[in-house]
Amino acid sequence: MPTALGRGHCGGHITLLFTIEDVLDDPVAQGSRGAGLCLKDGVEAISKGEDGQGKLEVLFQDGEYDSKMYSDVLGELIREIPEIGLFDWELNIRMSLPASQGFGMSASGAIASAISFQRAIGIPHEECLRRSFLIAHIVERKRSSGLGDTTALSSGGVERRIVAGSPFSGGFLDLGPGISEGWSSETPVLLAWSKKTGKHTSKYIDNPDWKIKICEAGASAMEIIGDGDWDSRRWSELIERSLIFSRDSGLDLDASRSEIIGAANEAIGSSGYSERLSAMLCMLGESVVIVPNDFLDGSDWLDEISSILEAGGFSTFSSKIGNLR
Repeated sequence: MPTALGRGHCGGHITLLFTIEDVLDDPVAQGSRGAGLCLKDGVEAISKGEDGQGKLEVLFQDGEYDSKMYSDVLGELIREIPEIGLFDWELNIRMSLPASQGFGMSASGAIASAISFQRAIGIPHEECLRRSFLIAHIVERKRSSGLGDTTALSSGGVERRIVAGSPFSGGFLDLGPGISEGWSSETPVLLAWSKKTGKHTSKYIDNPDWKIKICEAGASAMEIIGDGDWDSRRWSELIERSLIFSRDSGLDLDASRSEIIGAANEAIGSSGYSERLSAMLCMLGESVVIVPNDFLDGSDWLDEISSILEAGGFSTFSSKIGNLR
C-alpha cells in the first residue's frame, strides 16, 4: 500500500457573544447561537499514512499540547470511512495561536486534521469539508471544548449563528441543523492574551451559574444581532453588542479578563486611537481582540499597540478576518 499524504488548514475563530444550547442529547443538535470573527490564521495539519491498523502519532511543531482530541477525530472518521483505519498515521500540527485562550484552536485543529486524513486517501473536496465540520462539531461537543466554533467556521468571515447545531448532519452530509451566515473583509485585527493558560471552556459552559448568566446575556444580544440582513453595515452594531454582552454576562470581571481589557483600552487611549479602535473580549479565553471601528480601516496602528501590550507582559499576534467558505 503506497504512502498516503494529506494537508488541511483551518483558521481560528473568536466568539464575541453567544448562548449555550446543550439540552438535547444528540451532539449534532447542540451548540450555540451567537456572533464572532473567523481568522485567517489557525491550524495546519499534515498527515502521513502507512500500511497499518489505525494507530496515531501526533507531533506538535510549536509546543506541547493534548493529542487526545486528534485521536478522537481519527476514531470518528474511521467509523465513517473504514479505509482510514487501514493506515497508521503520523500527524504534524502547526498552531499559529495558543490553545485555551478563546481563539477556537480545538475546533480549528479538529477540522484541519479531519481534512488532512480524508485528503490523504482522496476524498473529494466538498465531501471532505462537510464531513470535517460534522466530525469536528461532534468531537467538540463530546469533549465540552466548544459549542459553536465549527458552525461559525463553516461560513467564515464575520459570522453570526442564528440556529444552534452542527452545520452538516447525517450519512449524506446534509445541511443543518446549525445555520451560520458570514460576510468577509480584509480587516486587520490584533489579538492579545495573558501568558498563563486560560481556563478550559467546560469550566464555564458546564457550570450552572455561568450558563444562566451567559444564556441571558446572549439571548438578549441575539434579539438584535440575529435580526435583519447580515452584512458589513452591521459591523459597529456587532462591536457594541459584544461589549454589552461582556458586561451583562459578568465575564469581563472574571479571572484576569478585567486586567487585559483594561490594558488594551489604556494602550488604545494612550496612543490616541480611542475614536478609531475597540477592544473586545474573546470568549472564553483571557484575551482580547482589537479591531478598527471602521472595518475598511488600515493596519498602521498594529505595531504601536502591540509594542505597548508586549511591554506590559502580554503576548500579541496580528491577523486578519478570514475569507468565506
